[in-house]
Amino acid sequence: MPDLVSLGEALVELAADGSLEEAEVYRRGFGGDTSNFAVAAARLGARVAYVTRVGDDGFGRALLSMWKREGVDTRYVQVAADEPTGIYFLSRAADGQGRFTYYRTNSAASRLSPQEVPAEAVDGARLLHTSGITQAISPSAREAVRWALQRARRAGVLVSYDLNVRPKLLPLDRFREAVLEALPFADLAFLSTEDAGYVFTGLEDEEVLRAVLDAGARVAVLKRGERGCAVATAEGDRVAVPGWRVDAVDPTGAGDAFDAAFAIQWLAGRPLDEAGRFANAVGALATTGVGATAALPTRAKVEAFLARHRAV
Repeated sequence: MPDLVSLGEALVELAADGSLEEAEVYRRGFGGDTSNFAVAAARLGARVAYVTRVGDDGFGRALLSMWKREGVDTRYVQVAADEPTGIYFLSRAADGQGRFTYYRTNSAASRLSPQEVPAEAVDGARLLHTSGITQAISPSAREAVRWALQRARRAGVLVSYDLNVRPKLLPLDRFREAVLEALPFADLAFLSTEDAGYVFTGLEDEEVLRAVLDAGARVAVLKRGERGCAVATAEGDRVAVPGWRVDAVDPTGAGDAFDAAFAIQWLAGRPLDEAGRFANAVGALATTGVGATAALPTRAKVEAFLARHRAV
């Protein structure tokens, strides 16, 4: 059985070098925060399975083929007839920043419900990972997350949860509600400084960590980009780990890769600072290519990077 099980939405990525108005050629890739987590974990050597729904179409089959190539267990992936696989376009504005255009309404993944989350998938894992995006894509998906979190708690399965706040998916007050519903189940709670600005407005980093712990999480991990990460536990531990300097190209998927790396190290019993150092390296390396999964590093690449670089 897999050690990690990720639950959520996968998407096909179509990336252009310029704007959508001008682009004529697109590079196909793959995305979706919880899928990125699963692929990153597999590349780092973990046994991981994915729970989602894809359409019975070319994009859905492409996702299935990709997961199998990456070593992600697909036994819990439902293939839905007459429902499309979600896609998004990744384009570049004149300032070089990535722009995302999503087509996910009524997708197969958005129709995820508790009935599509096998009890054995949750019960057999050491850790279940999911996200705020999964909660936000539809009411039924939020119910699926709620069911899975409750099942994990009853089965003694650890939970990893990334807030991944996206106000365009759900009004911010409802998104906050979903986050606060999930945090009491989270053994590991991940959030970016952007997430913190949405949910814990006006708080300094230490106050954000305390707010996440007060909401019920066991370990709070604040991702601070180039500044690295800060970690706090309900037992009173506090760690700040500096980031790494790389030639970043595209940050898409880097936060999800960080989550997978930190979760793997934490499950292995590594100290918080060591887990943070490793996860910072994985996140940094994930920014060195275009798209959500193209640059996700293998464990060998991460270890080589750590051997020859120093933190900044």
